[in-house]
Amino acid sequence: MAAMKPRTGDGPMEVTKEGRSLILRLPLEGGGRLVVEMNADEASSLKDCLVGVTE
Repeated sequence: MAAMKPRTGDGPMEVTKEGRSLILRLPLEGGGRLVVEMNADEASSLKDCLVGVTE
């Protein structure tokens, strides 16, 4: 039986490429991570939205 390790939200935000998908792992307050799978077009749309609200 594998050792159980606690999953925490500690750690950096990260994006990895797996095949044709991009995987975003975003730490959350209170622990845990939000994991989002998206394609390149969706990532580009997300970038445009974020740039628009951070300027």
